[in-house]
Amino acid sequence: MAAAGNVEFIRARSDKREYRRLLLPNALECLLISDADTDKAAACMEVGVGSFSDPEGLEGLAHFLEHMLFYASEKYPGEQDYTKYISEHGGSSNAFTSSETTNFYFDVNADNFEEALDRFAQFFIKPLMSQDAVLREIKAVDSEHKKNLLSDGWRMHQLQKHLASKDHPYHKFSTGSWETLETKPKERGLDIRLELLKFYENYSANLMHLVVYVKESLDCIQSLVESLFSHVKNTDQRSFKCPSQPLSAEHLQLLVKAIPIIEGDYLKISWPVTPNIQFYKEGPCRYLSHLIGHEGEGSIFHIIKELGWAMDLVAGAGSDSNEYSFFSVGMRLTDAGHDHMEDIIGLVFKYIHLLKEDGIHEWIFDELASINETEFHYQDKVHPISYVTSTVSSMRLFPPEEWLVGESLPSKYAPNRINMILDELSPERVRILCESKKFEGSTNCAEPWYNTSYSIENVTPYMIKQWIQKAPTEKLYLPKPNIFVPKDLSLKEVPDKVLHFRQY
Repeated sequence: MAAAGNVEFIRARSDKREYRRLLLPNALECLLISDADTDKAAACMEVGVGSFSDPEGLEGLAHFLEHMLFYASEKYPGEQDYTKYISEHGGSSNAFTSSETTNFYFDVNADNFEEALDRFAQFFIKPLMSQDAVLREIKAVDSEHKKNLLSDGWRMHQLQKHLASKDHPYHKFSTGSWETLETKPKERGLDIRLELLKFYENYSANLMHLVVYVKESLDCIQSLVESLFSHVKNTDQRSFKCPSQPLSAEHLQLLVKAIPIIEGDYLKISWPVTPNIQFYKEGPCRYLSHLIGHEGEGSIFHIIKELGWAMDLVAGAGSDSNEYSFFSVGMRLTDAGHDHMEDIIGLVFKYIHLLKEDGIHEWIFDELASINETEFHYQDKVHPISYVTSTVSSMRLFPPEEWLVGESLPSKYAPNRINMILDELSPERVRILCESKKFEGSTNCAEPWYNTSYSIENVTPYMIKQWIQKAPTEKLYLPKPNIFVPKDLSLKEVPDKVLHFRQY
């Protein structure tokens, strides 16, 4: 018997949709959303199996499985039946594989949702994964990889992973290619389809989260979800337990110089930090990214922009894992900025030192909390497909009452947590990546999967101390209070006005 939870969801004041938590007998957890005003329906399934679960020597198997599930099912054996149905009824569909999860999602005209959801459910009940589709989908995965070879985003991400602990899954190549899914398995005498079927056994209902967004009532959609998704097998698989930080001491205090495909100079300063997700109600990384990424007078960016050294600056930490995270400061440099790279790095550390010296301020936390509250409670209504894909990730990370808000509303002022992260942003723990074609002819290494040329130099705390000393002398200081940030968003009681019209 499915259990419909009576959850008091924390939700935006402007949100008129209805919500219900549903736990199916097979342990598949669902969030049902009813929106009477929508003309589109959408659904997203997140499976707690990603590329970190790839077997050794079968890099990209999780991504390959993602592709294969679109092919056909026992109930709908027609090739690409699901994709055709969605596109013929005003919809779209896609999927992505991340480190710890794989997400499948679609939207469709509201009147066609029931049949679309039935086809979607078969991904997780009885997909065919027939032999004739295997080679074709390996080619599709390889085609993606070849496209990524020309993407500096993919190239630099893989380079960062390559320069990590070899015994951590973060180090692995994750998207797959012809080499990893066809050539090498054949050399080892492996049948890739059998390996795929074996890997699919990890897809257990207890590792799944489903969000559905419909026009109909909650009772109506609950009945449909129960009838379809109760057939998903629960083999009681254990969720993937990621090791902690992927960077050990040998991977820190480094300056990595890499050659990109596209012209342009980029600088990224990173530190492994305690994951913000562990302290999402305190929001220490959010506090620090607000200050380090600030653009007003006295900020890092204001100074380097005035000097003509950078065109933008972004600071913050990722939040997709409970076990590891990186806080990064990234910027697009001008030619002059490239020549002053050491000065810019020194300035960043100078500002971090200022934050330590000046201490943590409750008024800054309160101001940021007010901004976050305004953004959350008066956010624009997003498209259903965007809403289901963003909400489903919260189901894995937060308790049910916080699924809709996630980490958007830090509410506990905890200076000790902020100082803890601040202490982690040290010269001893830093890793710096600089991308520029100006490094051509001076690199001596190549990353094996994307063949990105790079070189490595050690960066000691003493060197950073020297860079701090020769950094720009323009004064760094914290932002002043913003008088335009609202302090009270509660609705006030106003007596009704009665208008009297004179009749002629």
